[in-house]
Amino acid sequence: MSEAPSERFRPPPEYPPRSAWQTDCTACGACCSAPDIHALQKPLGVPCIYLDGIEGAGANLCRIYESRPQVCRNYQPDWVCGEVAPLPTLEARIRRFLEIYGLEGGV
Repeated sequence: MSEAPSERFRPPPEYPPRSAWQTDCTACGACCSAPDIHALQKPLGVPCIYLDGIEGAGANLCRIYESRPQVCRNYQPDWVCGEVAPLPTLEARIRRFLEIYGLEGGV
């Protein structure tokens, strides 16, 4: 059973509240870069090889979107997106994502 969208955007008590107005993907690239994605042999903290571009217009879009693995299809934006999406670079977004989850990766 999936949690309600409003619950996904409620941060844990130790994090300050964020606006939940943005509940769609912002194409920040963090979810395609920070976590490891076993189905794609993608290591932790390294941008996916299928992530288009690094910064600028059209960046951070999946080049295999229509055939992406199920783990990618299952991902849904949540409160972490509000923490990382506003950061100015993909590297900063990756670093913050890993920090939130207490992980270390090669940025």
